[in-house]
Amino acid sequence: MKHPHFATFGRTLGIGALMLLSGCTMEVLSPKGDIGAQEKTLILTALGLMLLIVVPVIVMILYFAWKYRASNTKAVYMPRWAHSTRIEVVVWTIPCIIVAILAVMTYKSSHALDPYKPIESSVKPVNIDVVSLDWKWLFIYPDYDIATVNQIAFPVDAPIQFRITSSAMMNSFFIPQLGSQIYSMAGMETKLHLIAREAGTYAGISANYSGAGFSGMRFDAIATTQQGFEDWISKAKASSDALTPQAYQALLTPSEHDPVKLYSSVPTGMFDNIMHNTMSKIAGLDPASCTPTSQNLIAGTN
Repeated sequence: MKHPHFATFGRTLGIGALMLLSGCTMEVLSPKGDIGAQEKTLILTALGLMLLIVVPVIVMILYFAWKYRASNTKAVYMPRWAHSTRIEVVVWTIPCIIVAILAVMTYKSSHALDPYKPIESSVKPVNIDVVSLDWKWLFIYPDYDIATVNQIAFPVDAPIQFRITSSAMMNSFFIPQLGSQIYSMAGMETKLHLIAREAGTYAGISANYSGAGFSGMRFDAIATTQQGFEDWISKAKASSDALTPQAYQALLTPSEHDPVKLYSSVPTGMFDNIMHNTMSKIAGLDPASCTPTSQNLIAGTN
């Protein structure tokens, strides 16, 4: 018969574990792309190496506490013991070896998984410009002259080349099942290269706290067939909304849990203008010194 105290302890331990893991994004352990798969391998390998130290230490703590308990009169009492060369060699050599292995892994993976490094493929890449707003995501497809809010789509097996910036405070662009996260910063451009190997709709999130609407700053990343992607592009082009300067100014108003929205057209060079305008505001420059197109975006005129 199970002791009631053990049952209570088990429930408490389970609830505690769930609470500790509640902030984790477990999708990283179910990757659907090359970058995500490599990062999963790196995470599990690093975890395994560190457990080689952690698990024996935990086992020895429990063993020593039991062996040298006050009631064990058979345990050898050595009050003057102070040093053991064999123990020193073990406790220093093994961690040093593991740290060295982790250092080599970190160096190699930092270069192999560089988010700025293009993915080699015979398939034409899809270019997507990303702007983080309060609290929504704006995506611009410069090659297709369309834009969306809180939704992107791309073909399976096609590299995706992201250019990322922010019109507000710093955020972090992250599609856990596809791979690396990278920051979006006002007035600056960062880059990210991903690829999906399986069709599906993957959750995109902001991984950096940015205010009251942070928790709802999510988007859908749809990996589909080439035909499905072309149909999605056609659907966007058929939208009655265009991403005019006035529409962009409306998007700048902070809002939460925004629905997906499609725009049938986008002003040429809008991403660069957004980035440069934000940079000018940060630097305290006069908008009159910007290009005419940039002035239009600031003023919200055509």
